[in-house]
Amino acid sequence: MTYSEAISYLFNVAPLFQHIGAGAYKEGLENTRALDARFGHPHTAYPTIHVAGTNGKGSVSHTLAAILQSAGLRVGLYTSPHLVDFRERIRVNGEMIPEQRVIDFIEQERSFFEPLHPSFFELATALAFQYFKEQKVDIAVIEVGLGGRLDCTNIISPILSVITNISFDHTQFLGHTLPEIAREKAGIIKPGVPVVIGETNGHAEVREVFLETARAASSPIVFADEEDEIIRWNDGRCTTRNFGSFETELRGLCQKKNTATLLAAVKHIKDTVKLTTEDIHNGFAHVCPLTGLMGRWQCVRQRPTVICDTGHNAGGLAYIAEQLSALGKQSTIRIVLGMVSDKDIRAGLSLLPREAVYYFTQASVKRAMPADDIAALGREIGLLASPGGPVSYPTVAAAYEAALRDAADEELIFVGGSTFIVADLLAYLQQERTAV
Repeated sequence: MTYSEAISYLFNVAPLFQHIGAGAYKEGLENTRALDARFGHPHTAYPTIHVAGTNGKGSVSHTLAAILQSAGLRVGLYTSPHLVDFRERIRVNGEMIPEQRVIDFIEQERSFFEPLHPSFFELATALAFQYFKEQKVDIAVIEVGLGGRLDCTNIISPILSVITNISFDHTQFLGHTLPEIAREKAGIIKPGVPVVIGETNGHAEVREVFLETARAASSPIVFADEEDEIIRWNDGRCTTRNFGSFETELRGLCQKKNTATLLAAVKHIKDTVKLTTEDIHNGFAHVCPLTGLMGRWQCVRQRPTVICDTGHNAGGLAYIAEQLSALGKQSTIRIVLGMVSDKDIRAGLSLLPREAVYYFTQASVKRAMPADDIAALGREIGLLASPGGPVSYPTVAAAYEAALRDAADEELIFVGGSTFIVADLLAYLQQERTAV
């Protein structure tokens, strides 16, 4: 079996949520516990930090890993989704799991797991936990896949739980009100384990859900947005009360909230894992090279500047729209945009700047909203395509190349609206580099 065959097997035998949506979701932890028992409960071999939340959990997970790596620790990092290669999900000190290890897992274990009919994420989680044990990691940062309470990562007993924020996403699984969604996310709070809440956005009911859950579990709780740790923030230059001043590699307005969450988390673990101020500064400053993170306000080209970001729900798009509106005062912004059909498309589109020029497209996944449909919705809202050009484009590559042809060197092109739009862009750019 080749690596390509192994990945094809995983995608077809255990359908991938990011490709087909609800059909890949399995509620409950029965399969997870069976797989965990099969491999001897590998997650008990190392301490873990558990990260949940609607937005920001990827940035927070990667930055925590970067900080821990800066302290000289061997760090496992399990995140989702991947953008180009499945192996992005499972890393040790930034290095992806080897292709051969993925192949071996399937070939050696398929006779056991096939009768269980596991989900893709259940298999990926089992492989990650086992691989981290094999690699003798000192600690692992584990990002929740979806929700919290019933997510298959929730078998771990971490030294710290982090919940970044609560917004509307995956409401068909998690609930249709913010308190309902908060209750699902709060399901990662474990007895006696400290929990950091990144932000509640002023929702008293959401705050009360976390307080009630923490009290019931006798878990110390901290609300990062009430800590006032950050004194000044200027596009990645951060001045704090207890950690000095430093640069953050991750930019974008949302990263100020993520940084506050991270600093609150670091306070809880710095003595346990012996972090210095220099370790913390280095982790913030070098997240991407240390961990391989992609797609967070990532600049992939200059002249014209091309930025991509995986923000894809109302909470994430609100930050992106605010940043784009500020940049739009300086020059024309061209936006390559697509979304998936199981999101609140109209709400997402209504947040975006009216003055931008749009190139509507669709990602190469079944969940993608057809480009013509999102273009029609965009027109209704007042988001306009380039005059004289097509209204929509069948692929992200086609839309991106059209935006490049139209853009002057001083202009900005933004690519996003969906994780999968960014994934298609990065895959296309990788192919272009390989071809050269």
